[in-house]
Amino acid sequence: MSNRAELLERVIAESRRHYAAYTLFNQALADRLGLHPTDVQCLSLLDLEDEPLSTGEVARLTGLTPGSATRLVDRLERAGLVVRRADPADRRRALVALALDPVAEIGQAWDAPGKAFGEILEAYTDEELAVIGDYLHRAAAVGREQALRLAEETSAGVTTH
Repeated sequence: MSNRAELLERVIAESRRHYAAYTLFNQALADRLGLHPTDVQCLSLLDLEDEPLSTGEVARLTGLTPGSATRLVDRLERAGLVVRRADPADRRRALVALALDPVAEIGQAWDAPGKAFGEILEAYTDEELAVIGDYLHRAAAVGREQALRLAEETSAGVTTH
């Protein structure tokens, strides 16, 4: 096997291990906070956005159906983790934003893991970080596309067994 083929095989295997480890980490963090793993992911995604999102946008980001996204936002709102605000451009539509105080508590739970992940990145040069960032960005886009494809196939009754 060529060196490139070996490298590609290693990256693919390590990506799968990373996904499995991150899934376990997300579950452990959710358990620590008394939340569902999807709640943690939704809060994390809302934190990355510059502006509040509609429930439809939450559905798109999380891969949930609109109804499931509404129930997720309802649950997070009851827990005081998000707030709904009227959309200034369309008063009939509500926008979802993070609530400040409870999210600060979640940030505290993220402190130690965040530092540990940050320490790993310190070992890389700026050029290597640029490559890692590019890979993660592209891999996330492919992951979203493939999740959508699989969901469409599932709803169409396509199975592989």
